[in-house]
Amino acid sequence: MAETIIIRVQSPEGVKRITATKRETVATFLKKVAKEFGFRNNGFSVYTNRNRTGEITAAQNKSLNLLKIKHGDMLFLYPSSPAGSSSETMDTSVSQSLRPVGAPQVVEDEIDQYLIKQDGKIYRNRDQQLCRHGPLGKCVHCVPLEPFDEDYLNHLEPPVKHMSFHAYIRKLTGGADKGKFVALENISCKIKSGCEGHPPWPEGICTKCQPSAITLNRQKYRHVDNIMFENHTIADRFLDFWRKTGNQHLGYLYGRYTEHKDIPLGIRAEVAAIYEPPQIGTQNSLEILEDPKAEVVDEIAAKLGLRKVGWIFTDLVSEDTRKGTVRYSRNKDTYYLSAEECITAGNFQNQQPNICRLSPDGHFGSKFVTVVATGGPDNQVHFEGYQVSNQCMALVRDECLLPCRDAPELGYAKESSSEQYVPDVFYKDIDKFGNEITQLARPLPVEYLIIDITTTFPKDPVYTFSISQNPFPIENRDVLGETQDFHSLATYLSQNTSSIFLDIISDFHLLLFLVTNEVMPLRDSISLLLEAVRTKNEELAQTWKKSEQWATIEQLCSTVGVQLSGLQEYGAMGGPTHAAAAAMWACQHCTFMNQPGTDHCEMCSLPRS
Repeated sequence: MAETIIIRVQSPEGVKRITATKRETVATFLKKVAKEFGFRNNGFSVYTNRNRTGEITAAQNKSLNLLKIKHGDMLFLYPSSPAGSSSETMDTSVSQSLRPVGAPQVVEDEIDQYLIKQDGKIYRNRDQQLCRHGPLGKCVHCVPLEPFDEDYLNHLEPPVKHMSFHAYIRKLTGGADKGKFVALENISCKIKSGCEGHPPWPEGICTKCQPSAITLNRQKYRHVDNIMFENHTIADRFLDFWRKTGNQHLGYLYGRYTEHKDIPLGIRAEVAAIYEPPQIGTQNSLEILEDPKAEVVDEIAAKLGLRKVGWIFTDLVSEDTRKGTVRYSRNKDTYYLSAEECITAGNFQNQQPNICRLSPDGHFGSKFVTVVATGGPDNQVHFEGYQVSNQCMALVRDECLLPCRDAPELGYAKESSSEQYVPDVFYKDIDKFGNEITQLARPLPVEYLIIDITTTFPKDPVYTFSISQNPFPIENRDVLGETQDFHSLATYLSQNTSSIFLDIISDFHLLLFLVTNEVMPLRDSISLLLEAVRTKNEELAQTWKKSEQWATIEQLCSTVGVQLSGLQEYGAMGGPTHAAAAAMWACQHCTFMNQPGTDHCEMCSLPRS
């Protein structure tokens, strides 16, 4: 019998061993390979070298021995490329074709698609003292650095503790295989279903279905590297609630993700507006209520080119009302985020996953950020940004993490019960002798779960929405006596003296009111106006202003007893609004809009008052 040999074949799916003989022909061997990997005969190519040289084809009609393929050799299998594509045209960055086998086709965020195409390298000028080569040469002192270079990041001012997520991807995919076998696996703390060798939990469990134990590590990368409010007015209006009531408050951040150029391949979350959902706040607590308008708000924000990028809440206690100072309560001696806040942030991040082509699940981590308005070392209000790690997201998603009642800085990994199996969770610590020890996460310092993010304001303010001295009221502030209704709309319009209609209407809270009010909702007819605001196009705004919907809005405003001087130049059909107000009048009893020249209401017959 011919001597049996085993040949290893590496593919994007992994390595498989093919049994053959030395005298076996290439055609017979390739049929075995196709059967083992589930390919058709012409659906792949096999090479002797990783760089796709030395292709083995059935047309050679030679034995493996003649091709000098020996026992234990490694061959490399690559699936056939689609028509029109060429491996030579691939750049050094991770391309879409390097998606792990079995991962779903996904469309990543625009900022991710942009950063994938960037070089990302850190270019340095020639060092006049250390470089001894010509002007076209490079040495260790001036060669470009990779975006994940830790020494470079540590010497930035201020130092960067976490590399960007795309720099982390470059680190994973920087080898010779260009990330062909990289897959970002999401952690699971649940028992795998479908194991038939034993009764289900709690009667039985095995190593195949049992989730692995988790050792918590401080995450080396972050999905967002900077949070920037477009201007101070956005934050000041949010803080006004606490200033007027003393109660804590919460809001959702709407904005966009852009490139953060201070960090290689970094991402910035730019905040353009804050939406305040229904909630109950006290001096020491916050409760988020169900929001029936949540879906509409996301829809309107999307048409404005915005998305929900994070959430913000206050933790402020006044220290000296005369000086306007606040207590400095969150620091290294207490905590930065409590366990309960980490769990809430983990919930939000799980609801807003980061679309990722390198994950078999199609998503990995999240770009959703957390901002805390709290007292700083100078006893002034500071905005601190955070995210929780992917490990924390997994623990929260699978309901394995609890807060400690008496210690906000500590969490607690649940213990297994008859209803739920919970894997062991560990973290590493330093004992009093300086030795590294492994501790069971009962309890757990939540500092292992937190990633801090710099929060800033620009030197030159940016305004997605116009700023008015008398802005339109913010939603869900009835406790302050600030309500969104047509009286407040008429007051806002009458006080706004701008001659540009787009400036008047470009208010995030005003646009939400126009869409969500119960009297005259404009959800189906406001797309043109939203496009005008998004593109800052006054002509589009003027076109929408001439619509019947705006004419009706003006008529509703004219019935609330406010002098509409600001509306007179914004008549829907080009004429002054007071003419329309004089033409139609609203009954004070049933609010029916009556035709001009009548003294009694056509609906209830009561006299005009």
